[in-house]
Amino acid sequence: MKTSVLLVDQHMEIESSITHNLNKDYDLIYTSNTYEALNQLKKRHIQLVVCGSKAPNADGLELCTLLKRDVCYNHIPVLLLMYRCNLQYKIKCLESGADACLENPIAYSYLHAQINNLLVNRQRMMMQFAGSKLINIQKGAVNKANERFLTQLGNVIDNNLINKSLDVEHLAVLMNMSRPTLYRKIKSISNTTPNEYINTARLKRAAELLTECQYKMFEIAEMAGYTSVTHLGRNFHKHFKMSPTDYLTAVRIKAANVA
Repeated sequence: MKTSVLLVDQHMEIESSITHNLNKDYDLIYTSNTYEALNQLKKRHIQLVVCGSKAPNADGLELCTLLKRDVCYNHIPVLLLMYRCNLQYKIKCLESGADACLENPIAYSYLHAQINNLLVNRQRMMMQFAGSKLINIQKGAVNKANERFLTQLGNVIDNNLINKSLDVEHLAVLMNMSRPTLYRKIKSISNTTPNEYINTARLKRAAELLTECQYKMFEIAEMAGYTSVTHLGRNFHKHFKMSPTDYLTAVRIKAANVA
């Protein structure tokens, strides 16, 4: 499946040229104004935005700033096309939160390389996050806004882990977001679904409790929000490739060696 790239620009000739040069590699969605751009972002799983610095209804800089300040969209890379290239304007583009800026006239090989670089970096962070054994709640953060979102998400999940019915619907209510928006947000940052994210947080809690060596297995299952010790064991082994008992043994051996 092609990567979905949203192009926002009022210049039809620019849109036509970009489409001609990039359509083979990306699923390009074009809109000429920021209102429609926001509608597309609500409806589709957009993975990158290419935005002209001037667009009807709002300056491209304003659109970029808006996206970077909105918790629903600030994880999406934004590439700004600059039609004015003086130093002051370049600084404004960077201050808007743009992930990359490209001067006019457009060198399409360079544009393609910039897009690819942003997507590869995003994918690398997602893979690193998803591959971590114990979830690090800030590992997917690429800016302060994302960091705040991930910290809030982690706190909400941690405070509700004992609730065995905690799922994406419940989490969306707690985060004051729609279910589809929360799903896209978490998926884009961590490459996991919200329910997978919750389960990993449960496993993190279980591993932490095992490390403390104070609780019986049924107590750990209860405190981590699992319906039974069997449920905990099955999920724990799938993630850590060992049973909770083997994990506890390894923790004790390590502690004895340190002592």
